[in-house]
Amino acid sequence: MRVGVLDIGSNTGHLLVVDAHGGAAPLPASSFKRPLRLAEHLDDRGAVTQVGIDALTDFVAESVRVAEDRGCEDMLGFATSAVRDAVNSDAVLAHVQEQTGVELAVLSGSDEARLTFLAVRRWFGWSAGRLAVFDIGGGSLEIAGGADEAPDVAWSMPIGAARLARTYFAAGTPSPDELRRVRHEVRVEIAREAGRLLRAGAPDRAVATSKTFRSIARICGAAPSAAGPLVPRVLDGAALRDRLPALLTMSVDELGTLPGVSPSRAHQVVPGALVAEACLDIFDLPALEICPWALREGVILERLDQLSVLG
Repeated sequence: MRVGVLDIGSNTGHLLVVDAHGGAAPLPASSFKRPLRLAEHLDDRGAVTQVGIDALTDFVAESVRVAEDRGCEDMLGFATSAVRDAVNSDAVLAHVQEQTGVELAVLSGSDEARLTFLAVRRWFGWSAGRLAVFDIGGGSLEIAGGADEAPDVAWSMPIGAARLARTYFAAGTPSPDELRRVRHEVRVEIAREAGRLLRAGAPDRAVATSKTFRSIARICGAAPSAAGPLVPRVLDGAALRDRLPALLTMSVDELGTLPGVSPSRAHQVVPGALVAEACLDIFDLPALEICPWALREGVILERLDQLSVLG
C-alpha cells in the first residue's frame, strides 16, 4: 500500500510518501517538505502565533494535495513537541482540521522516543544487542534504551536545537559566561534522568538519529547523504570536541556553508552540537552511530504491525 506520513516537527513539516508492505522495508516514493520553524513561532505566553498557524495550515493543505496526486490510500499525520507544548495546542489542531480535514495526532515525548527506538531496532536488527538511542529534534531531546523492539526506558526533555536557539542564541553566540550557563543547564537536564539508561550498563550500540545529529556528524567528517543510506556514518566524540571551538566563532551565514547544514537550520548548529556533546559525555560514549531511520519510519512500521495483526 502507498502511505503518506505527515510529520509536523518543531523545525519542518515533512510529507514522506512510502510504499509499505508487511515484512519489507518502507520504500520512499517521494518527499515534500517545508521549513515551518514552529518552535520559533511562539509568543511570550508559549502559544503558536498566527503566522505559525497559517504556515502550518497551508502546508497541511498542500500535503493533502500532494498525497492525493501520489496515489496515497492512507495518511498518518502527527505533530511533536512544538505543537504538543504550545498553550494553544488544541486550538491549533482544531483550526488545521477545520481548514484541511486532517486530524493530527499529537505524540507524547515518550511515544516519540519509543517509535524512534523501534525504527532503529528494525534498521540494525537483533544482532545489535542492547541499544541506546538519542534523537535531537527542534523542540526536544529523546532518549531510549533496551534490548527488545520496545525500549525498557524512553523519555523526552525540552532541550531541542530550535528551542535552545530561540531561548539563548537569538542575539547571536552568547558570551563565554552565558555559554557556560547554557552548557550547564543542558547537562543538568540530561543528567537528571540519566540513571534510567545507565542502570542497565553500557549499551552494545549507541545510536543517533534525525537531521541535527546527521548534520553534526557530516561537519565532523561523516559521509555525505549522496553516498546513500547504507554507508556507515558515525559522530565521533573527539572530532566534535575538536570542531566546537571553531563553530562557536562562526556567524550564522558561515555555519550555513558547512557540509550537511541547510541555511534554514544554520542557527541551530551550535545549540545542537552542545546537546550532542553532552549526550556523549554524560553517558561516557566515544561515538554515536548514525541511523537513517527515525520517527517517521517508526510510525510507518507500527502502522504496518497493526495492520498485520488486524489482518
